[in-house]
Amino acid sequence: MTRHFLRDDDLSQSEQTTILDLAVELKKDRFGTRPLTGPQTVAVIFDKSSTRTRVSFAVGIAELGGIPLIISTANSQLGGKETAADTARVLERQVAAIVWRTFAQSGLEEMAFGTTVPVINGLSDDFHPCQLLADLLTIREHRGNLAGLTVTFLGDGACNMAQSYLLAGATAGMHVRVASPVEYAPSGPAVAAAEIVAANTGGSVTRFTDPVEAVAGADVVVTDTWVSMGKEGEKAERITTLGAYRVDTELMRHAKSDALFLHCLPADRGYEVTAEVIDGPQSVVWDQAENRLHAQKALLTWLLQQ
Repeated sequence: MTRHFLRDDDLSQSEQTTILDLAVELKKDRFGTRPLTGPQTVAVIFDKSSTRTRVSFAVGIAELGGIPLIISTANSQLGGKETAADTARVLERQVAAIVWRTFAQSGLEEMAFGTTVPVINGLSDDFHPCQLLADLLTIREHRGNLAGLTVTFLGDGACNMAQSYLLAGATAGMHVRVASPVEYAPSGPAVAAAEIVAANTGGSVTRFTDPVEAVAGADVVVTDTWVSMGKEGEKAERITTLGAYRVDTELMRHAKSDALFLHCLPADRGYEVTAEVIDGPQSVVWDQAENRLHAQKALLTWLLQQ
C-alpha cells in the first residue's frame, strides 16, 4: 500500500522519529543517499507562490539523484479541465512521487486516493506538515529530545501552521499550546485529532486566549504571518484583532530564559514579530529554513522505501 504524507498525523510517533533521525544523517552527508538515481523524476506542483518550498524540494530531489519537475497549475490542466485524480493517474506512470502546494486539503486527498506513488502535502489551507518536520528537526538540534517540551504558537490559531503544530507536536509527545482570539481558534476536528494523538504519546494540547499565560515557561515560541495567502483582504482587521499576540522581547521574557523562537517565514516584521526577536539570540529561523531541505529529503527517502 502506497504511503502518503497529507497531514502531520499520517505518521506515528516512531515513524516521525525515524524520519527525523534520517534527516540528521542526510544533513551530515548531503550526497551519500540517492534513492532517486536513474534519474527518477518528482513532480512538484504549485498553486501558490513559493520560495522555501520550491527551492528546498528542487535542491533536495536533485541531491537525492533525481530530477525535480516544477509544474505551475496556471500552465497545466490541473484545476481546469482535469481533476486531481485524473492528473495523478497520468503522473504516476512517469514520476516517482508528487508534491503539491495547494489550497484545499480535499484536493490532496483526491489526488492521493488510489494513487500508486507517494503524494506529499507541500502546503494546504489546513496543514503544513513538511514545515513541521523541519521545525521539529530544528528544535531537536537545539534542545535534544522533543517529548515533554512545551511549545507555544501565537496568532491565528486556525492557520495551517497552528493546526500542524497541534498534530505534529502531539505526535512528538510535546505539550502544545495555541494562543489566539476566540474567532481565530483552531478547528474543532484538528484539536480533536491532536488530543487523540496526545493521549497515546504523553503529549497534551491546550487552547489559550491570553498570550502571556500561553507563553509562561515555554521551551519554544512560534508564530506565523497574520495574513496568509488568500487572506489579504482581511489584513486591516487581522492586524487589529491579533495585535496582542505580537511576539516581542517583553512577551519572550515570560518564556524560559533559553526559549527558542521559530517562524516559518516569510515574516511581516513589526506585525507578528518584532525585529529584535527574529534577529535576536533566541531566534533559530535560519536553521529552520535550511532544515526544510534535510527534512524533506528524509521524508522522500522514507516514503520511497515503504
